[in-house]
Amino acid sequence: MKFRQKRQVEDIHINLTPMIDCLLFILVFLLLSTTFYQQSRINITLPDAQGVPPKQYDRKIEVMVDSTGHYAVNGQALSSQDVSDLSTAIKQATDGHRDLMFVIAADAKATHQDVIRVMDVAGQLGFVNINISTKAPTRGYE
Repeated sequence: MKFRQKRQVEDIHINLTPMIDCLLFILVFLLLSTTFYQQSRINITLPDAQGVPPKQYDRKIEVMVDSTGHYAVNGQALSSQDVSDLSTAIKQATDGHRDLMFVIAADAKATHQDVIRVMDVAGQLGFVNINISTKAPTRGYE
């Protein structure tokens, strides 16, 4: 007698290699296209003041002073608190233009001496349009 053999059912395997390849390709693409550069900024809390709204200028020099006395010129943090480093950084940022608007953004808890130091350097370099940045109070304004 000849018996019919049962068909052997092969185990079904799902090949995940192509899916993993696609996911890795997408991950690499996202990593290469994402910008990780974040400009180093000093976190400051501006004091409240009521005044005129600021004018818009094409170019300006912004010196930030944090509560510990560290400086940043146009978002670039300085490595030391030395006056000569501050003066050099401002000279490099201005390229010899002394008619630019000079903005001092000092933290509400920054010492008066640190702010005066920035004003003194700006005056020695020949800036005449010096402004101190503040924020409008949250109460009383619509």
